[in-house]
Amino acid sequence: MISASVGYQCPECVKGGSGTGHAPTANRPRTLAGGSVAADPRLVTKVILALNVALFIAVRARGDALLDDLLLFGRARTELFGPVEGVAEGQWYRLFSSMFLHQEIWHILMNMLGLWFLGPPLEAALGRLRFVGLYLLSGLGGGALTYLIAAPEQPSLGASGAIFGLFGATAVLMRRLRYDMRPILVLLGINLVFTFTWSNIAWEAHVGGLVAGALLAYAMVHAPRERRQLVQYAAFGGMLLVIVVMCVIRTAQLT
Repeated sequence: MISASVGYQCPECVKGGSGTGHAPTANRPRTLAGGSVAADPRLVTKVILALNVALFIAVRARGDALLDDLLLFGRARTELFGPVEGVAEGQWYRLFSSMFLHQEIWHILMNMLGLWFLGPPLEAALGRLRFVGLYLLSGLGGGALTYLIAAPEQPSLGASGAIFGLFGATAVLMRRLRYDMRPILVLLGINLVFTFTWSNIAWEAHVGGLVAGALLAYAMVHAPRERRQLVQYAAFGGMLLVIVVMCVIRTAQLT
């Protein structure tokens, strides 16, 4: 069923409204957040999953050399007598590349399971473009908070920040649709317990991604219909600005 201005319509009814076999612009089906309805609501999720798996295979093939080039850390030497590297040295791409980077098999399995479980429903509810923005900014938000708080030489990698962003967005979406929130809250609670009790977990990435994802999702699904795009653009732009400001502040501290 497709959301209409009043109630819901079946796809055939919407297509039949134009007489040409295509829905008129006014009746074109939209997602809850105002995005276009896609034939395959899992396409972006599949692409992101494939990128993570491909980079994981590349890491297994090339070893530490590729990890040193792509993982997130503030400022350190990757070799004993090598140059000082890191985000503070201008390598801001590490905030992005580390989101798709995994070293251990259990790490990528857990994250990709979360992506496959949470991704398709959100992609269908938000639309592809908004889902991509949510995923990337959640991951960048987690990376920026890690960069801001963690020790400069502490390495961080993985899609966990983005996955926690999907957790936050799912909770917001379920509340908006008035679904039973207990399953997602229990699952989120279990993951937060692991976050703060297991060693070698960058809790900053999890918390940063969770907050970013929840805030962006709230802006997308609660924006007034008449000003929806403006509110959504402002939310994404504001989140990106916060991420940049955190990175600028930390870079000034380290340099």
